[in-house]
Amino acid sequence: MELLEGRDVPLGRYSVVRRTLPNKTRRTVGAWCFLDHFGPEEVTGKPGMRVPPHPHIGLQTVTWLFDGEIRHRDSLGSDELIRPGQLNIMTSGRGIAHSEDSPTAKPPLLHGVQLWVALPDAARHREPAFQHLEDLPVAEVPGVRMTVAVGSLGGVTSPAAVHSPLVGAEVTVAARTPAEIAINPAFEHGLVVTDGTARVEGVDVTAGSLLHLPEGRTSLAFEGDARLFLIGGVPLEEELVMWWNFVARSHEEIVAARDEWEAGSSRFGTVPGGQEPLPAPALPTTRLLPRHRFS
Repeated sequence: MELLEGRDVPLGRYSVVRRTLPNKTRRTVGAWCFLDHFGPEEVTGKPGMRVPPHPHIGLQTVTWLFDGEIRHRDSLGSDELIRPGQLNIMTSGRGIAHSEDSPTAKPPLLHGVQLWVALPDAARHREPAFQHLEDLPVAEVPGVRMTVAVGSLGGVTSPAAVHSPLVGAEVTVAARTPAEIAINPAFEHGLVVTDGTARVEGVDVTAGSLLHLPEGRTSLAFEGDARLFLIGGVPLEEELVMWWNFVARSHEEIVAARDEWEAGSSRFGTVPGGQEPLPAPALPTTRLLPRHRFS
């Protein structure tokens, strides 16, 4: 097991998030390649989340809320308000653009996680897609409640469309003595605490860090009073080039995507709402190299 410390990163003009993936020692957990934990933040009288239209390639975005509301709009024409316990999953494929904003009339707190899944090579050039799911399966064992956003856990399966073996779930623990759930031994797993403190497999985990567990485990033991988000999947052996909002396999793919975004190419379409698109940052002066999951 490995406890990975996160780092604070600005998101847009008004928010700061805690990023635990990619990490300096571990880039992915299964195909999960990005994990931001934001909030809980008091947003009364504040803008809340304001992320202008921006592009993606080669990934799926997974948005999950514990408190608050976010309005998602994308270049497919999707316009959805996500609330706690619901799932937004957007497949960029060859290219998509979207925005995420707190609505004007919004709840007082904003709290959630934003994740990316690297699409496998066979799926990363597919047509873009979007799903908004309000009715997700729940499984319970004594002391633990699991809402399954992606994949299967506790004998239930999410209807979310994914392209590699994955699991993602909100896990609520209320157990003074160890409680146990069954997990897929072919998966590696990661756990981030979003509220409270949990003891997982004998390790104390608090908000701001990610506990990584290698494949081979058949169960997880929890103790404490906490809410967590669990991710997992078959270890990803493909090397990735990640830069800005793009997941690719080569420097040239990143350069082409950036150039097309800056040129207003039809590859990414147009996000309704009239917001100014987010400009791409300058490319680094050195060549972007593919990275393995451990580096």
